[in-house]
Amino acid sequence: MPALPLSGIKVIDMTRVLAGPIAGQMLGDLGAEVIKIERPGTGDDSRAFGPPYLNDPDGSRRDNSFYLCANRNKKSVTVNVAKPEGQEIVRELVKTADVLLENYKVGDLKRYGLDYDAIKAINPRIVYCSVTGFGQTGPYATRAGYDAILQAMGGLMSVTGHLDGEPGEGPMKVGPSIVDYMTGLNATIGVMSALYHRDAGGGEGQQIDACLFDTVIASLSHWLQPYLISGKVPPRRGTWGNGGMPAGVFRCTDGELMLVNGNDGQFQRTCEVLGEPDLAKDPRFLKNNDRVVHGKEIMAIFAGLFLKQPVVYWLERLEAVGVPSGPINDFDQVFADPHVKARGMRVSSNHPFDPALSLVRNPLMFSGTPITDYRAPPLLGSNTDEILSTIGYDGERIAALRTKGVV
Repeated sequence: MPALPLSGIKVIDMTRVLAGPIAGQMLGDLGAEVIKIERPGTGDDSRAFGPPYLNDPDGSRRDNSFYLCANRNKKSVTVNVAKPEGQEIVRELVKTADVLLENYKVGDLKRYGLDYDAIKAINPRIVYCSVTGFGQTGPYATRAGYDAILQAMGGLMSVTGHLDGEPGEGPMKVGPSIVDYMTGLNATIGVMSALYHRDAGGGEGQQIDACLFDTVIASLSHWLQPYLISGKVPPRRGTWGNGGMPAGVFRCTDGELMLVNGNDGQFQRTCEVLGEPDLAKDPRFLKNNDRVVHGKEIMAIFAGLFLKQPVVYWLERLEAVGVPSGPINDFDQVFADPHVKARGMRVSSNHPFDPALSLVRNPLMFSGTPITDYRAPPLLGSNTDEILSTIGYDGERIAALRTKGVV
């Protein structure tokens, strides 16, 4: 088996909850050795989120599903960084590391001598990635930031939810913590870019400032650009599409489907499937721009037509003529989907509490260096002795530190 893309890269992961751990997990999936630093006794905050929990068969220990989603392919080391001995352990580890990930509040690690300037003095080649809610600069820099807050402040909630005038209208949070996930991916891109710059053209590392606020605003570019050009604040569109029209959720006799007419040809073929080919000749609907202007009218017409048959009836006919559409799947249906099964999106990992723990695979597929190793998220501190022994700590010294609550 060929080496993974990041084999030989060593990462110290001092992040908690989701955005930072997602970045660490991605680097671990790609072959990096990721050493997760956690608080003795409690560990990552997300270990206690819940329920549901994955429980030890004897009932003495448990880990939350939230933690399990973002911490595979890592090693867990417990270190109390508030104690001088704990700070010294981190400094020893970063001497041979390539990357340090952290998501502490701005200024917190400076108190412990673990800020970028201090770490750079020890290892000038370090790529130091700071993941925060609002970034390292600006008036909000010291604020704590959670995904839902950034969805609200960054504008995402203002364009999400039912249209004005419809039942349930008003701003709505996107279901999953999507800003956390996107920030984790941005942090990963930043780390890999900085590693390439270091190794191919610079020789030194640098600090990366990745934050949820910047990420959510950048992710709205296809909404923000029209606003920047026109100065008009866009309304919520519910399930309507962002380009082609008509596009949205349509109710059928036994459920709902999502349809997108991305161009005039797809609209014409949809009209034929719906048994109303003359709609495509209506002056209100000839071109996509016309259909955007008369969006409520064409959406109302389509809504009445789709109510005549079940979901499968329409999906089969739309697929036959190349019109993009799909069912509204719940999670049971997602994992029962034959395409999802064929793509292997559900993988199995051997966890101490469950020898066949199900995880969602990494979405990247490589032809030459495939990701096949999904080591289960580690139990709290399960690699402490192993990792400390690599920096000169013997069993007696580790035992003494454990007694003092350092590890």
